[in-house]
Amino acid sequence: MAKTMTSKERFACVYNHEEPDRIPMRDSPWGPTVARWRREGFPANVGVGSFFGFDITAGIGNNNSPRYPSKVIEETDEYVISTTGWGATMKNWKHKASVPKFIDFKIKDWETWEDAKSRMKPTRDRINWKHLDENYHKWVKQGAWITAGAWFGYDVFASWHVGTERMLMAMLVDPEWCSDMFNHALSVNLELLGMAWDEGYKFDCLSYPDDLGYKNGLFFSPETYRKVLKPAHKRSCDWAHERGAKVMLHSCGNIMELLPDLIDAGFDGINPLETKAGMDIIEVKKLYGSKLVLEGGIDVRKMTNGIEIEEEIRTKITAAKQEGGYIYHSDHSVPDSVSFSDYCRVMALVKHYGKY
Repeated sequence: MAKTMTSKERFACVYNHEEPDRIPMRDSPWGPTVARWRREGFPANVGVGSFFGFDITAGIGNNNSPRYPSKVIEETDEYVISTTGWGATMKNWKHKASVPKFIDFKIKDWETWEDAKSRMKPTRDRINWKHLDENYHKWVKQGAWITAGAWFGYDVFASWHVGTERMLMAMLVDPEWCSDMFNHALSVNLELLGMAWDEGYKFDCLSYPDDLGYKNGLFFSPETYRKVLKPAHKRSCDWAHERGAKVMLHSCGNIMELLPDLIDAGFDGINPLETKAGMDIIEVKKLYGSKLVLEGGIDVRKMTNGIEIEEEIRTKITAAKQEGGYIYHSDHSVPDSVSFSDYCRVMALVKHYGKY
């Protein structure tokens, strides 16, 4: 019988495109989803990962924001309107699973960006050293897969700091501005992570979000990507690889057209492979499985149907796990339409078909 691996060993094996004892497993249910599960019998005071046997993962974060004042402007029983350290004003609903509604942004042009940029300095107080000191050695002892986070690309500026329409226009008419934002935010990230690394807080993977597409394809052309964003992506990958760490990109949407460029930039893996956006994990595995670790691809829309979800998991995991290179995850996050019993069935199927 094969030796049971630690999570660190399992992920490392998968990133080396070798077959571990079983596929690594993790997932992202929404808060209202977990609340529903609690009402339906999910034990109180037990974490989702512990209950379902997800792999042990941990994260090293940092704050590269301009540190504008964060304050609550308005609060009701239904929502909170507040400002962020990046200068955005947003509305969050208290009882709904949703991204925020953005009302206004402080960063709108070169002038406002220069003010934000002047406030983004890699000072030691941007890392939670106490948290690392109290937890890092526990993570190592547990055999956790440790990931460092970054926050710098097209999507985080478009969605959270500048506004989507403004950013999409700027990618074409003012690419230098976009590049300056991406690269400065990345530089602060890397200097902060370098501080942690040099003080002994090593990590196995650099991971960050940068949605590059939607249901019907890319937000901008491959040529625009190569000119404006790819150099920053490549710099992040080179930096991680110099330290022996892997790099995982989270990008929603249909990004099939961009996968060769992402491989060329140096990414080792991608998630979440949204089925509902047309990302076919079996096809991606066939074309790029020897070069990319694939995480996700399991259609959450089928989780409420026993017959459909078994076929989904059987066909996709059986194909994607061959020769390593696959990590279980839903094709984005688990909505509250999925019951506790539905998800228990999902995980039983994942564990069955995810064995080697």
